Amino acid sequence: QTAASIMKFPVVITVVLASLALTIDATVYFKEQFLDGDGWKSRWVESKHKSDYGQWKLSAGNFYGDAEADKGIRTSQDAHFYALSAHFEPFSNEGKPLVIQFTVKHEQKIDCGGGYVKLFPDELDQSDMHGDSQYYIMFGPDICGYSTKKVHVIINYKGQNHLIKKDIKCKDDELTHLYTLIVNPDQTYEVKIDNEKVESGSFEDDWDMLPLKKIKDPEAKKPSDWDDRAKIDDPSDTKPEDWDKPETIPDPDAKKPDDWDEDMDGEWEPPMIANPEYKGEWKPKQIDNPDYKGTWVHPEIDNPEYTQDATMYKFNNLGVLGLDLWQVKSGTIFDNFLITDDVKEAEEFGKETWGKTKGPEKKMKDEQEDMERKLREEEEKEKNKEDAEGDDEDDKEDDEKSDDDAGIEEDNNGKPKDEL
Repeated sequence: QTAASIMKFPVVITVVLASLALTIDATVYFKEQFLDGDGWKSRWVESKHKSDYGQWKLSAGNFYGDAEADKGIRTSQDAHFYALSAHFEPFSNEGKPLVIQFTVKHEQKIDCGGGYVKLFPDELDQSDMHGDSQYYIMFGPDICGYSTKKVHVIINYKGQNHLIKKDIKCKDDELTHLYTLIVNPDQTYEVKIDNEKVESGSFEDDWDMLPLKKIKDPEAKKPSDWDDRAKIDDPSDTKPEDWDKPETIPDPDAKKPDDWDEDMDGEWEPPMIANPEYKGEWKPKQIDNPDYKGTWVHPEIDNPEYTQDATMYKFNNLGVLGLDLWQVKSGTIFDNFLITDDVKEAEEFGKETWGKTKGPEKKMKDEQEDMERKLREEEEKEKNKEDAEGDDEDDKEDDEKSDDDAGIEEDNNGKPKDEL
């Protein structure tokens, strides 16, 4: 071996060890892929807060990339609320990233319903989870009609839920999609769909959790002589003497009808028409205002109620992942849940699950649609054929009836009158 080749080994070993270190350092707090049949029922708790919550079924759906790997929990009853949750070892995300990830497939062409998850504190009573149960984070797609197709990112801060101020569009097709929320300890965040960033920013800028840093100075007032009119009337401009004309005038071409009876109909008056000489309300020309000072800007001061909080991202006792939803049309499948502190771990998990089955899933769906289209075309052809045969039969019957009628007429014409 050459000295150069020997020197390569430490570099390779270092890269391998670094890769292992990344994997070892990653903490997975929760992972659920529903790979053990009905075993999921022992890990997930159905709320008893209401007696008529919708039922969940294990299913890969009508089309999938892998019949087993793509099995997830599916909403099964239309027009129902759903309440299901799973517990994990409680933890705090202080000083490290928090990554929440899962897949959603709305294969039922969802019209109105949620596809989001909620992270709850460990002390949640899972058997009583409901819509008003306090949570830490709500994240995921929500669709209702044409107006609502968004990704929710709602953060609970000091007991109040705060909606993100940005509009993040969700996917609204029937395929499986991967949703990821990353919360960083520097109080930044990132939303990814299908392992691609669609939004990012900071907690302070994109939520109204804290009071404004600056407020308008309550003591400041616009000076009384402040002129903010950019244009003013030209004082030298005067209205022309012939300007004022009526808006409507009697129609000069109108004539009193010949049968007009003034005793019966009253005095005749011609109808009114728009006056072609009418110029509207006169207004003087506008000129630049020599005293214009621009738009007055209200001075701002530091908000005495504002205090920076470097812990807005932090949740001390995360312990439950919940699905608290309403769906008009059921059929949504949830799968591949992951909660971790490692962004790379989430990316790789997404590639190994959704990434491997998305192509075959779409292929299967396309093949099903192609088969259904061909079937419809065949049915349409058969229907048209039957209709055409029916029309031919009707024409044949009409022709036969015409021949019969013609024969009777001929017989009648050949008989003497007294025989008719």
